[in-house]
Amino acid sequence: MQIESQIQDVHFGEGAIAKVSAILNQLGVRKVFLVADEPAYDVSGAANELETLFADYGIDRFSGFKPNPKLEDIQRGIQQFCGSNPDVLIAVGGGTAIDLAKLIGTLANHQADPRKMITGLYNIEKNGPPLIAIPTSAGTGSEATHFAVAYVDSQKYSVADSRLLPSHVVIDPRLTHSLPAGITAASGLDAFCQSVESIWAVGATDESIRYASESVHLALANLLHCVQHPTPEARMAMCRAAYLSGKAINISKTTAPHAISYAITTRFGLPHGLAVALTLGEILKFNASVRSTDCTDPRGAGHVQARIAFLLELLDQPTAERAAGRIQSLMESVGAPLQLRDAGILVEDEFTWIAEQVNVERLSNNPRKLAHRDIEKILQKIS
Repeated sequence: MQIESQIQDVHFGEGAIAKVSAILNQLGVRKVFLVADEPAYDVSGAANELETLFADYGIDRFSGFKPNPKLEDIQRGIQQFCGSNPDVLIAVGGGTAIDLAKLIGTLANHQADPRKMITGLYNIEKNGPPLIAIPTSAGTGSEATHFAVAYVDSQKYSVADSRLLPSHVVIDPRLTHSLPAGITAASGLDAFCQSVESIWAVGATDESIRYASESVHLALANLLHCVQHPTPEARMAMCRAAYLSGKAINISKTTAPHAISYAITTRFGLPHGLAVALTLGEILKFNASVRSTDCTDPRGAGHVQARIAFLLELLDQPTAERAAGRIQSLMESVGAPLQLRDAGILVEDEFTWIAEQVNVERLSNNPRKLAHRDIEKILQKIS
């Protein structure tokens, strides 16, 4: 089933955070539940902008969580939320803060065990309060998606429901100006990879490809500048790239590089964007060799090859091999690891473990079939 874009109230640009006051007034808010990534909330300048505003409202703050949303944090957040009875949630931070806010606000309105809802034993049936998403990094695009990632016993789950889409989005590029180079690179590569994957995804539509294409163009032109010599213009462009990447995967979903990345991040602690980028070039080459016998897209291998050709044009490269090299050049220029050994993954047994963690059924959105042995071969090529 194709998912068309959903309407959000979006405020974008320098100074956009000032719009939060009008949003709260419009919603008739009396009490706010703030989900804040504490370091990002302070360092980004969001605290300075919002604390004066919050003086007019009751505030309940939820923080103290680590990257990659975990069941324990979600349960703790739900307990605090239920004792607070807020009118609205505000998420300030990266993808973790926004995903946590999505899940806390929505699951708190259900009687079912959060573990069972996250793992798919029960469906989401009710809306939570309105959610205002205020990203402080340019990467995940979570502010534009109806998904939320959660880890249960170290196993990654993706919860998908239209009720998880933030109702309001405030993207103020100034909140990203203080990001260090490493986080800028990792988050920017996540946006870039999402958009590349969105172009070849089985779930891609003309609409999602429009978003993804612009995002790829913006990332190629601005990510290196943001890492090495950031300017307000480059930061703004990457914020737009990230939001568009979220809009793209909100329709198309992600593919093999993302599916493989979660085990790498969970076991070896490599930041998500870097883990995804590791396999992107090799999977581009793999998908470019799609045949009718291993094509998963019902539109056929010819359609997939046309999408790959379109992607090569975006990357300004004549072949998949050269395009993979272009991706590696971008990664190298921003200080990302190019091989597994650079990320501390040295033993070949680890390749087998990583491959075995990938749910092959989740790879159905990749346009070419991937078996565990194919994943191992890809990992060996980047060892």
